[in-house]
Amino acid sequence: MMNGGQIGAGDSLDFQGDPALLYLADGSPPIEARSFGAPTSISGEVVFNTGMVGYPEALSDPSYRGQILVLTYPLIGNYGVPDETIRDDYDLPKFFESNNIHIAGLVVSSYSWQHSHWSAQKSLSKWLYDNNIPGIYGVDTRALTKKLREYGSILGKLLVESFEDPNMRNLVAEVSTKKVQIYGKGNSPRIVAYDCGMKFNIIRYLVNVHNVELMVVPFDYDLEANADEAGDWKGLFLSNGPGDPTMCAATIKSIQYALALEPPRPIFGICLGNQLLALAAGAKTYKLKYGNRGMNQPCIDLRTGRCYITPQNHGFAVDSDSLPTDCWKALFLNANDLTNEGIVHTSKPFFSVQFHPEASGGPVDTAFLFEKFVGHVRNIPQPLVLHDGLSYARKTYKKVLLVGSGGLSIGQAGEFDYSGSQCIKALKEEGIEVILINPNIATVQTSQEQEDSVARSADRVYFLPIQPNVVMDIIHKEKPDGIIVSMGGQTALNVGVELWRDGLLQAAGVEVLGTQIPVIEATEDREIFSAKLKEIGETIALSYSATTVEEAKEVANKIGYPVLIRAAYALGGLGSGFAADDEELKEMAAKAFTTSSQILIDQDLRGWKELEYEVVRDSSDNCITVCNMENFDPLGIHTGDSIVVAPSQTLTNREYFMLRTTALKVVRHLGIVGECNIQYALHPESERYCIIEVNARLSRSSALASKATGYPLAYVATKISLGKDLVSIRNSVTKTTTACFEPSLDYCVVKMPRWDLKKFKRVSNKLGSSMLSVGEVMAIGRSFEETIQKACRMVNPVLSGLDGQDSNLIDDSDDLETQLKTPTDTRLFAVQTAFEIGWSIDKVHELTKIDRWFLSKLRNIAMLRQACKDKKSLEDLVSTNGYERMRTLKMAGFSDKQIARYVGLSPGLDGEQRVRDKRKALRVIPVVKQIDTLAAEFPAQTNYLYLTYSGDQDDVEGGDGDLTQSTRYSVMEQNREGVSPGDFKRRARGLSTSGAMETLKTKKERGVIVLGCGAYCIGSSVEFDWCAVSCIRQLRRDGFKSIIINYNPETVSTDYDESDRLYFEELSLERVLDIYERENPYGLVVSVGGQIPNNLSGPLAECGVKILGTSARDIERAEDRQQFSDMVDSMGIKQPAWSVLSNKEDAVKFANTVGFPVLVRPSFVLSGAAMRVAADETQLTNFLDIAADVAADKPVVVTKFIVNAKEIEFDAIANNGNILNYAIGEHLENAGVHSGDATVILPAQKLYVKTIRQVKTYASWIAKALRITGPFNIQFMAKGNNVEVIECNLRASRTIPFVSKTLNHNFISLATRAMTGMDVQAYKISLLDIEYVCVKAPIFSFTRLRGADPTLGVEMASTGEVACFGVDSHQAFLQAMLSTSFKLPNKNRSILLSIASDKFRAEFSEAAEILFKLGYKLYATPGTANYYKEHHGMELTVVNKPTSETDDGEGTALYVIKQGAIDLAINVSEGTTRKDEITSGYIIRRGVVDFGVSLITDVKCAIKFAECMERGWGDGKFEPLNVGEFYKLPMIGWAKGQV
Repeated sequence: MMNGGQIGAGDSLDFQGDPALLYLADGSPPIEARSFGAPTSISGEVVFNTGMVGYPEALSDPSYRGQILVLTYPLIGNYGVPDETIRDDYDLPKFFESNNIHIAGLVVSSYSWQHSHWSAQKSLSKWLYDNNIPGIYGVDTRALTKKLREYGSILGKLLVESFEDPNMRNLVAEVSTKKVQIYGKGNSPRIVAYDCGMKFNIIRYLVNVHNVELMVVPFDYDLEANADEAGDWKGLFLSNGPGDPTMCAATIKSIQYALALEPPRPIFGICLGNQLLALAAGAKTYKLKYGNRGMNQPCIDLRTGRCYITPQNHGFAVDSDSLPTDCWKALFLNANDLTNEGIVHTSKPFFSVQFHPEASGGPVDTAFLFEKFVGHVRNIPQPLVLHDGLSYARKTYKKVLLVGSGGLSIGQAGEFDYSGSQCIKALKEEGIEVILINPNIATVQTSQEQEDSVARSADRVYFLPIQPNVVMDIIHKEKPDGIIVSMGGQTALNVGVELWRDGLLQAAGVEVLGTQIPVIEATEDREIFSAKLKEIGETIALSYSATTVEEAKEVANKIGYPVLIRAAYALGGLGSGFAADDEELKEMAAKAFTTSSQILIDQDLRGWKELEYEVVRDSSDNCITVCNMENFDPLGIHTGDSIVVAPSQTLTNREYFMLRTTALKVVRHLGIVGECNIQYALHPESERYCIIEVNARLSRSSALASKATGYPLAYVATKISLGKDLVSIRNSVTKTTTACFEPSLDYCVVKMPRWDLKKFKRVSNKLGSSMLSVGEVMAIGRSFEETIQKACRMVNPVLSGLDGQDSNLIDDSDDLETQLKTPTDTRLFAVQTAFEIGWSIDKVHELTKIDRWFLSKLRNIAMLRQACKDKKSLEDLVSTNGYERMRTLKMAGFSDKQIARYVGLSPGLDGEQRVRDKRKALRVIPVVKQIDTLAAEFPAQTNYLYLTYSGDQDDVEGGDGDLTQSTRYSVMEQNREGVSPGDFKRRARGLSTSGAMETLKTKKERGVIVLGCGAYCIGSSVEFDWCAVSCIRQLRRDGFKSIIINYNPETVSTDYDESDRLYFEELSLERVLDIYERENPYGLVVSVGGQIPNNLSGPLAECGVKILGTSARDIERAEDRQQFSDMVDSMGIKQPAWSVLSNKEDAVKFANTVGFPVLVRPSFVLSGAAMRVAADETQLTNFLDIAADVAADKPVVVTKFIVNAKEIEFDAIANNGNILNYAIGEHLENAGVHSGDATVILPAQKLYVKTIRQVKTYASWIAKALRITGPFNIQFMAKGNNVEVIECNLRASRTIPFVSKTLNHNFISLATRAMTGMDVQAYKISLLDIEYVCVKAPIFSFTRLRGADPTLGVEMASTGEVACFGVDSHQAFLQAMLSTSFKLPNKNRSILLSIASDKFRAEFSEAAEILFKLGYKLYATPGTANYYKEHHGMELTVVNKPTSETDDGEGTALYVIKQGAIDLAINVSEGTTRKDEITSGYIIRRGVVDFGVSLITDVKCAIKFAECMERGWGDGKFEPLNVGEFYKLPMIGWAKGQV
């Protein structure tokens, strides 16, 4: 149900609830807060609990008697409180641990005034109010936890006169039952249970599960004196309870009586019962500094070495050293603080534990202890528990082959660069030689720089296709001991499975490390998986597999439409979708069978909640869940396309741990060793659930979970695959605690996908079961509103937050109700629009099925937005309660730019700066918090940081340097009012320069901020992460403190051990300035992260930030198309004729003057966004509208488009305008294909010497004119010997990693030294003397983008790239093609030719003859067939061009494609306005892609392919050479190894 009462923060800009104060006995200033619950004053002991769910269970736990409880997880009250009147079979409240709330008071960071859950009967506030318990919110609970951790538990009071120590009271006497009660009467045997504050779930466990008769007695019950009443009891249970155990003298006396009985009767104690048993045995107890309270305490069983995750709530502990040594031993040990967690008698059935095996809340991993106790009571012999000895039999490995994932594509992106890099690091720590196969040249993983002190590079890297035969060739050559296939996505996994099935790995003696192939097959094959789950009483959604279309129709009708169709062994939902009837199923199944031999037909569960748990298990059977995540969107949208929230926000303790228990059970049963994830569907109005799937490998979610928690899953999984157990692996954040733990989060994480669907015509933006997103962002905050608004800005830097009507993303032509019903890439903004115009939560929920709790938070944002807009001006906004109002907005995630717009300030930098100045004058400043995995319970040596306004204290100090914090504030917080802009900039700039004579030592201490790449998208991908990482590593080598700002969870740069400080934060002007002012660095690097940082250079410089390298002014001169073109003209450098758009009429006039086609080019954009080639006036005017929209207020230039020119890439590093090193690569395709989509050859093979000279001359002139320091890229075009400039990017380009690895010299390392003012020496490179060639090829994801035209143009469409080396360009080209999943035409040896014009047909004629002579069966469309028959005498099989997408009758091109008769299609379109050619060409290209046929659309590439076939490489087999072997090829003209 949804709370329909108080609205909460959305009511107004002022905080809700009365002011409240929390006083601490240490004398520190009172903590200001706001109240909820009962308006009463109390006193008690302040303690904290790190659990993320289970507040009804915790608050009703008698062990908390008299304590003021601080919950570290910040979002509390989300799911309300269940009905107290519902009782179980023993008349106990079903959902609570006692009949009362036992805490004295509750302290939280953020209280959810609106709750949402089907079982909720009232709000948390109302429950507290009804029980006269006060609660306060708005407290920096992390800072308070750190204080309690440091100083120990502190007495506290809420608005009362004096402190009272509840430990001075006999708290057990207050909570214990006052009379004897019998539960399970008539059961046998009888167990006497001492109620010292016993949780009701203990009663349920003993009576319900183990069928005993439980006699519950008061804590002071005299067992000896009441022997007759106690009767023939067979066992004694000692319960949990609050306070000091020494106050329970009567209980201890009775325990001592029981200990002395002969024959001995079993005794079992938990929590306080552990301490009481120890005292009765003669040991001592002591008060812990701050106690252990939470749900994730790792406890080691000292008999077996196994580690269990346990829930705990106690402030006292047993002193193990005081145990009588003759007969008592420690049983369990806390793996974190090494305190006692249990004791056992060496010869009698007496034992106890400090934790709660029955949990509630928390995990029930140790519930078997109840079974052991009851077994003793029933005289059932208990099995001998021994160490498994696996650690002594651990195998050692000398050499391991790691299989990578290849080029980035939709569904398999940068997360595998991160996981592979972590894997290599873990292997190198163990001294293992690492062999890597991965053709992705842009990744950090494939770097081989050995100068770092930490070994983190593979020993040998093979840039080769990831195919079974290639992997086996490498195995035969390298002879590794083991192979890892779980870190390279589905690509690596499928190769591993195939090699195992064929027995090749076994024959070669290569061991698969981690989860074994039969286990992987069990998770990938739906029928085996379903059977496995049935063995343990678990179920998947109704699902069947099929191997034919007819079989698929049969099972679909068996399940009932609609059904979900999925391809087996596919990544990211490839080939999946929902079918409503037989016809839709037939069409979808046919396409799905092109990607897999088996398809899966699943029950439609759309509307259910989707949840995911990341699970880790070692070979000793230690098993933990590292992170659970909840999809914002209901089931039906691929999780890669859904907003994902961690941890889950709407699950109760019962639901959370029900699914966790199932996860552990499933993973253990399957036998997974390492990391995996399990996905669930949970019914939104009950506890019904089913398992969707288990991925027995590292996944996209694994990278997200690693970054969300700080737990390095890939690193730990690698260590486990080598035979290590979780207990022995250290927590890499705290450095002191074990890796066998479950992280506690005291923040909220939101993952939001990034789409680029607008780049593709005819592609629907509807979201479903097949993944479409190209990247993702991760935002961290302490309120959901703050976090989701951050995520919106991260995904789209144009957005200033989560706005609906102001986002310009809502389609006004479609009614809002339809936009809410249909999941799309913009539905979130449609939801926000609905709330902005006053729609109710219930109405939006009915249309979207998004949980009401999430919707209530979005409505809060909408209401705050309106309240802010109602104030009309900034002065009006802050005139009353200015601090409170501004802080309310900032805590809800509103940016300064948003607030400026709402209150009517001028758009742009000035309005934003006015809000910033006012905010800082009010002292509303963000604080820095750490990600430490344990919610501040233990000290963390972590540099993993984020900023939030929901807090009062920083976790880390500001930057070093010669300016104090107060001095920095005096400069940067100066209110602008009355200060001229020039004066303000001079003051701000002084912050960075701080004296002309600054020493190099001071610069290094102050450090350098590097701006990362942000979300991966088409045009900005993993290559920019490689650049950022290279920059950071060089800074650290040179002794500079390195600080990175980035928010992409898929990247290596956001791995916290790469830099000295990692800010997982927005790349916005506001946030970068916040960090810059705090850190006071020597300077900031914008040139290694792509277009987002580059676009910030101007505004940052205006605010006084010191930009290292090329100045912001010169960056603008290059980015601004008009300024750059003017400069090039003035220097006498040739460029295509150009004109700045002033109006459409002038643009058309210009185009008619120079002649069509023309190119429309906006400024300050990435990947050719909105760049179009216009062939006529109509296209030109349409394209100008698009470009003007993208470019905003920046110039749009129209240039003459040169046909049939060659494009040339010039990448270089300069220092003060002088070029240090350069590389010249040539595009295989003619100009007109975006450089990111082009096949690039390096070194260039077919350029005239004169052309190269011109390119170098022009580049040197431009470098001097722009005073370049750092990396830059210039694109030229050449026709004959005529060279013209296209554009210049004053930043690292996407080809920099390709250049660096081809030439074996890191260009970014050189650039970094130049930008930081270090001495630089150019690398000694002679491009003419290199005896090998590297070819970079693009990877496209057209298979997923249904409707997209799979052809190339001036706007980039590729999602990734690969590169391969060869002794010549043909060898490198073909291997690169094979690395893009291109399949050679060997199945049928058939090729379809459809070439649009005689010009291209003539150009391809020699290649056609080659293919014809090689015996390939050539099909051709009529025009193409007639041309080659007429001009070359070749008889080709004619197939008709389709007139529509349904024109697939016999004799048509579509017919032979769908029949599987075609292996390869070469389809070259004319690219003009000949609509019939484009239409039929599009249908052929789309059919080819949809049915898994290889496709070439460029005539130059087609010719190169034919030449490769002529050279005898039709089988695709090459000798496997690693990149180091190419580097060592004999070279003339310069010495090997010389730099």
